[in-house]
Amino acid sequence: MTDGPAEIPVQQPYLHDLATTVKAPVFGLSATGGALNGRGVAGVFADDRRVLSVSEIALAGAQLVPIADELDGADATRSVLVARGLGEDGADPAVSVERRRVLVDDTGNDSGSQTVVREILEIRSASRRRVQTTLSITLGCDLAEISTVKSGHSPGALPAEAIRHGLQWIGHGSENSENSENSDHSENSKNRDIVRAIAEPAPTAVDAATGRISWPVDLEPGEVARFSIEVRATATGTSVVTGTAGESALGDLRVDSGDIRIGRFVERSLADLRGLELRDPSAPEDHFLGAGAPWFLTLFGRDSLIAARMLLPLGTRLAAGTLRTLARRQGTKTDPETAEQPGKILHEIRRAPAGHDAFGGDERLLLLPSTYYGTVDATPLWIMLLHDAWRWGMPADEVGKLLDPLEAALVWMRDHGMDDAGFLSYVDESGHGLANQGWKDSHDSIQFVDGRIASAPLALSEVQGYAYEAAMGGAALLDAFGRPGAEEWRTWAAQLAARFRARFWISDADGPFPAVALDRDGKPVDTVASNMGHLLGTGMLNHEESALVAARLGSAAMASGYGLRTMATSAGGYSPLSYHGGSVWTHDTAMAVLGLARAASDGVPGAAESAHALIDGLLEAAAGFEYRMPELYAGSPARPGGRPTPYPASCRPQAWAAAASVAVVSTLVGIRPDVPGDAVAFQPLPGGVWDGLTAHGFRVGAQAVDVRVESGDVRVLGS
Repeated sequence: MTDGPAEIPVQQPYLHDLATTVKAPVFGLSATGGALNGRGVAGVFADDRRVLSVSEIALAGAQLVPIADELDGADATRSVLVARGLGEDGADPAVSVERRRVLVDDTGNDSGSQTVVREILEIRSASRRRVQTTLSITLGCDLAEISTVKSGHSPGALPAEAIRHGLQWIGHGSENSENSENSDHSENSKNRDIVRAIAEPAPTAVDAATGRISWPVDLEPGEVARFSIEVRATATGTSVVTGTAGESALGDLRVDSGDIRIGRFVERSLADLRGLELRDPSAPEDHFLGAGAPWFLTLFGRDSLIAARMLLPLGTRLAAGTLRTLARRQGTKTDPETAEQPGKILHEIRRAPAGHDAFGGDERLLLLPSTYYGTVDATPLWIMLLHDAWRWGMPADEVGKLLDPLEAALVWMRDHGMDDAGFLSYVDESGHGLANQGWKDSHDSIQFVDGRIASAPLALSEVQGYAYEAAMGGAALLDAFGRPGAEEWRTWAAQLAARFRARFWISDADGPFPAVALDRDGKPVDTVASNMGHLLGTGMLNHEESALVAARLGSAAMASGYGLRTMATSAGGYSPLSYHGGSVWTHDTAMAVLGLARAASDGVPGAAESAHALIDGLLEAAAGFEYRMPELYAGSPARPGGRPTPYPASCRPQAWAAAASVAVVSTLVGIRPDVPGDAVAFQPLPGGVWDGLTAHGFRVGAQAVDVRVESGDVRVLGS
């Protein structure tokens, strides 16, 4: 996915054990009871900085014991704690605290100070007698950059200053030396790195040395006392993404099915996707998805494109915003430091260069510039999304305005992306960029069956499929809009397919399969890997080849029972908890499912059966993760009554993992739109396993479409 795996912090809990909330560009990571103790990766982050690293509550004379934690939508957590030793007459707890942490998207205001998060505390007494105590909340801020936190480090807490009704912290190098009761009013300060915590009601004590804010609590039987903290951060002036101010470019989808897992998966995923939604600050009407929380809450070429493509059944507005946002940043020059080239689509943007030093054991120091183009697949994926969005009904005038970037992207594939052998390939020329530049971008992701790591330049199998489909889709767009060159690109695609067939197909004891890559010497990397699943549906494989791939994907070595393994269990480097060497990635499985469904509609034997198995595995995993799917999890085999094993440092929510829910539904329905041709076809996945499924909220062009699958056929409701 993006930048490789994060180092697992020494401190517990692991990332998987933290509750993640998101209201892009703000996200939070909370431990049990909502606690933030200043250690590890927990905290509240805005614009890639940790604005709240400590938030701990206490009641004098009591031990606070967490008894319940839950997500309240995508953007809030709710915790319940009981106060042991306070107001009790017997064994039952008498005083409880409900704690809510709510993220706020206030990035659209012009005041320079943004509300980031609200902490809301309600103390309830069920005691038969009056309860008197003191509530205190200890707060801290370190303004740590996201890349620093990801690497398991912290710059240390900033000193707090007392202000009216609360505390403030000023970043290092501040030009503002004010420290007075009225300094919280200095919104026009030259300093751009100020974080303030404002208490309501006014606290009776503020101790800057300890970061503690306190109130007296006096409760009669049955009474409730309410307190809150609002954290505000100044804008940095360097934001590259902004929040949506509550507006969404995503349509809605409701699914009714005898299999309750499907509807729950979709509902949870759509809430998370709206939490990940961002806008281009230079064109606020254009929305796109941040790749995921916590590490990737910004624009990522590959991730944002794949997620938008999976979500086309909900409308084309998100796809259009993603395409335009990336086109504005399309490469115009050659720069080895940033990997920029003319026509190339970027990998990621950040507000500052990101230093990384712990990706899957890579000994090199990685330092990625704030705008980084080190991806081999985002450019063909951009073309593929434009073609599909056109087919789904993106307005012709909007498509037409992107034809110049389309032609530049096509030319990049031919003139910059190709190696001497005629394949799209990559190599890091900067010495501090990503060693692998496909979606499996950890340093050891591409390896031979004996475990040896393949050396770059590398030509990945799935990227050749993307390039073929992009060239064919680009040709269709050139024809449709009266531009020359379509036949040239069809010829280019056919020649690429012929070279692929001659060089990538190899055999092992189980028969032929496409190698995962060609290494620097042109040698096929002979590991059976999930990359081959992305070739299905691109048009580059023939009927027989598609059947061979379908059989491999459905084999016990690849299908774990919870989805598709990234690497077969027969490989020497296989490990169920390897980032790209045996784990299961949600989006990877979903993309294989989409390809298998296409193959099944073309009559490829075994494709439908493999698709059914992978869909059921995804749904089983989704239930095990309470329907918030992580980016990846262990490739251990499923056990009856068991649950999937989490990958400790896996991010969730993740855009393409959440978007997989919509990909599953569209696969089962088999919707095939052609708005320019004024047609919509339905080819539901054969087998009838999910008969009775009803989907409300598909959008084809400007039209809403509700459908029901019955006895292997699709009925459009209301017609």
